[in-house]
Amino acid sequence: QVQLMESGGGSVQAGGSLRLSCAVSGYIERRHCMVWFRQAPGKAREGVAIILRNGGPTYAESVKGRFTISKDNAENTLYLQMNSLKPEDTAMYFCAVDWCPPGPRELWPEEYNNWGQGTQVTVSS
Repeated sequence: QVQLMESGGGSVQAGGSLRLSCAVSGYIERRHCMVWFRQAPGKAREGVAIILRNGGPTYAESVKGRFTISKDNAENTLYLQMNSLKPEDTAMYFCAVDWCPPGPRELWPEEYNNWGQGTQVTVSS
């Protein structure tokens, strides 16, 4: 059983930066995908960035060039460095882990069964 706990959220002004962390307990398989999602009020949960246990990252178009996903395998921690934040980045951010789904579904929230409780990010203009 995998358990996840996010931290690092907060309130920043537009243009600022935040670094989110996701502490993972339990064994992560090599073919697991580790993903950051976000959900703004009244909107569907959307995939932000994904990284394989032993692979490279993929990003949603809306965050490319601004967000960086990384992981520390030794500490079983997933990170999301968020730079040049915009008000539209305001959301609850969640990390998730599961067996990697087929390519087109990698950022679909319904493909993941292990979730953290979320951390709030608020960006003011």
